[in-house]
Amino acid sequence: MSQNIPEKQWAQVIEKTGGPVEYKQIPVQKPGPDEVLVNIKFSGVCHTDLHAVNGDWPLPTKLPLVGGHEGAGIVVAKGDLVQDIEIGDHAGVKWINGSCLACDFCQQSDEPLCAKALLSGYTVDGSFQQYAIAKGAHVARIPKEIPLDAISPVLCAGITVYKGLKESGARPGQTVAIVGAGGGLGSLAQQYAKAMGLRTIAIDSGEEKKKMCLEELGSHAFIDFATSKNVVKDVQAATEDGLGPHAVILVAVNEKPFQQAAEYVRPRGTVICIGLPAGAYLRAPVFESVIKMITIKGSYVGNRKDTSEALEFYRRGLIKVPYKTVGLSELQKVYDLMHEGKIAGRYVLDTSK
Repeated sequence: MSQNIPEKQWAQVIEKTGGPVEYKQIPVQKPGPDEVLVNIKFSGVCHTDLHAVNGDWPLPTKLPLVGGHEGAGIVVAKGDLVQDIEIGDHAGVKWINGSCLACDFCQQSDEPLCAKALLSGYTVDGSFQQYAIAKGAHVARIPKEIPLDAISPVLCAGITVYKGLKESGARPGQTVAIVGAGGGLGSLAQQYAKAMGLRTIAIDSGEEKKKMCLEELGSHAFIDFATSKNVVKDVQAATEDGLGPHAVILVAVNEKPFQQAAEYVRPRGTVICIGLPAGAYLRAPVFESVIKMITIKGSYVGNRKDTSEALEFYRRGLIKVPYKTVGLSELQKVYDLMHEGKIAGRYVLDTSK
């Protein structure tokens, strides 16, 4: 079952670790029995995509590789075993491209931990192409009233921070500090936190990010780590009782903030590590961590249920994605801006350009 599908398509491909990305035509693949082919209309660009190019992580990528894992588009073909999604439906290709669905983790809704999980734009080709393949069980079901460009960053950034907030255990009325608040993940984390009834403290640097966090995203305070003389004291002072936030959501892309969080989180607080700085280590003062009974934990991407919940927040108008759209051909420019730390919000690629 399929619509009219071309034999060739435009894609951004890396041939070797370290790049560069090459904008060229490649064949359009055909879906297997349990797969769908999605005509990608828009794809968000995540910092993970840059890690994939650079080979920063201990998990090797496939080569050559088409990156991307925030692809929103239209199902144009599917395998015979796919029964619950139809040609013409809107769907999202996300980080978890597929899993075995049979192991202990998959059976407990922890399919991101599946040893056989397929990772879009990392171990299998992702969404920086006009037609991408994913397992039918794992593609996100996107309601047709949702614009595909605006929803694409939610497919990774939104789901990931929503999952992290759930893992933190923070309850309505409590305070959450979001580190890396002005980036793609952080800008969404502030909104999900607000929608969940949480008070937020944004931690980042620069006037543009400060304005966005306070005026557009509704954070109660902004701590500029570049100008602050004492980040720990400033974060604690921004909480209503001065004891520090109930939880810290770390979506930063460098190591230092991961070392500070345990110092300013309140007693019984939880530090959630989401960002993955290359080669970084977690360090926390043992004495304070013990006597304050701090919890430090990692949070990976969301499962299929987290995905549907995160999309529902957007559908109900509770989430607005700050993003800029450029053509698929301009991916290298986006990577250059990432290297320079000059991105506020998210960049979304239009695959028609």
